[in-house]
Amino acid sequence: MNYDVIVIGSGPGGYVAAVKAAQLGMKTAVVERENLGGICLNWGCIPTKALLKSAQVYNYINHAQNYGVSAQPAEADMAAMVQRSRGVAETMSKGVQFLLKKNGVEVIMGTGRVKPDHKVEVTAADGAVAEYEAKHIIVATGARSRVMPSMPQDGKHIIGYREAMTLPFKPKSMVVCGSGAIGSEFAFFYQSIGVQVTLVEFMPQILPNEDEDTASQMSRSFRKMGMKVMASASVEKVDVEGDVCHVTIKDLKRNTETVVDCDVVLSAVGVVTNLENLGLEETGITVERGKIVVNDWYETNVPGYYAIGDVVHGPALAHVASAEAICCVEHLAGHEAKTVNYANIPGCTYTTPEVASVGLTEKKAVEAGKEVLVGKFFFKASGKATAAGNTDGFIKMVIDKQTDQILGCHMCGDNVTEMIAGIVAARENGLTAKQVAGAVHPHPTMSEAVMEAIEAAYGCAIHG
Repeated sequence: MNYDVIVIGSGPGGYVAAVKAAQLGMKTAVVERENLGGICLNWGCIPTKALLKSAQVYNYINHAQNYGVSAQPAEADMAAMVQRSRGVAETMSKGVQFLLKKNGVEVIMGTGRVKPDHKVEVTAADGAVAEYEAKHIIVATGARSRVMPSMPQDGKHIIGYREAMTLPFKPKSMVVCGSGAIGSEFAFFYQSIGVQVTLVEFMPQILPNEDEDTASQMSRSFRKMGMKVMASASVEKVDVEGDVCHVTIKDLKRNTETVVDCDVVLSAVGVVTNLENLGLEETGITVERGKIVVNDWYETNVPGYYAIGDVVHGPALAHVASAEAICCVEHLAGHEAKTVNYANIPGCTYTTPEVASVGLTEKKAVEAGKEVLVGKFFFKASGKATAAGNTDGFIKMVIDKQTDQILGCHMCGDNVTEMIAGIVAARENGLTAKQVAGAVHPHPTMSEAVMEAIEAAYGCAIHG
C-alpha cells in the first residue's frame, strides 16, 4: 500500500500534518495507537480546560453574593466534573476524525514503527502486523509524563496528569510537584474545589519560565485561595503508608526537611518523548538528548523521514507542533514554506488569574544587553476587570529603549490568554510598541491595558 505521506501520531502535530498534506493533493495516512487527537485533545489541553471551567463555575456560585446574587452553596461533584471533561475530549476527538475523513486521510489504528526504505510497520491491537510504504514519513509521536525516581507513579497514590484528570474521588489533600503549566493548572483546579494543595517547585519561583513579576503575582493569588506554595524546594521521597502519603520536602535555601502528609501526590515535573521501539536506530535516524535531530524544515538525517512536535527540540506546546506540521508539509510538497519563529511563541497557563506571555522576560532582556523600558498596568485600575470582579494581575511590556521594539509581553489576569495573540501578531509583523499603543483600543476591555502598559513605559499613561 503506497502513500505520498504517512504520519505516525495524530496529536496537534500529526493530524494537522495529515490534513495539510491531503489538502495539498497528496495521498495521506495517519497511524494512531490510541485516540485520534493525541494527548492534547484526549488527556491534555482540552479536557483540563473543561475541568478548570467547572472549577470556575463552582467558585462563581460560591461567591455569587459578591455580584448581588443569592445562591445556595455549591458542591463539587468530582465524578460529574470528570464525566463532563471526558465528554468534551470525546467530542473533540470525533472532530479530528471528521476532519481526517473530510480531507480523505486514511486512519490506520495501531502502533507505528519506522523502517528503512520508506516503510512503516503497524501492529494492530490484535497483534496483526501490516507494512506500508510512503515517499514521506513524519514522526509525531509526542510525549508522556516524566517519572522521577523519588516519586515512582503507582496510579493511585502517586499519579501523573492522566490520573489527575480522572480521579474517582475528591482527595482531602494533595502535593503537586512541579509548577509549570500542567502543575499549576491542576494545583489551581484541586484547590478551587476544596482540596488542600501544597505546590512544590525546585526552581526559585513557580512558573519558572515566566517573568518574575508574573510568578510573584501567581504566588500571591494561589496563597490567597489557601494553597501552600513552596519554591526552591524538592520532593526527596514519598513513603506510602496505607492511604497516606508521607512526602519529604527539602527546603533548598535553608537545607532543612519537612514531611507533608497527603492523600495524593501529583508528579508534574515535565514530559519525556515517545521514541522507544520506534525503529529509529534501525532506520539510522539521529537522536540527541532524547530528541530527534531535524533541520529548519523538520527533515531528519535520513532523506524522506521527518519529525515534528514534542519529539524534536523546541517548546513542547500544541500550537508549536501544529506550526511545525504546516512548515514541514509545505516544504516537502515543494511549496515556499515559512520557518517557525521560535522567538515569538506564546505560552499560556489557564489558572485564575490566567498567565500569557511572549518574548523575553525583563531579566533575560537585560542579560542580553538590552537597554529596556518597562511599563506595567494593573487590572485593579481597569474598569472592565473591576466590573467583572477579577482585578488580580497586570500587563507588563518590556520594550527596547533604542528601537521601540516589543522585546516581551507578560500578562496575568482574567482571560489574558485570549489577548496575547495580538502582541504575537504585532511582533511577527514588526510593529513597534508606540504603533500598538497608537491603535484605538475599545473601552471598557481588558485589552486596553496593553495600551496603558506601553504608555506607562514612556511615562504618559492616563490611568496608570
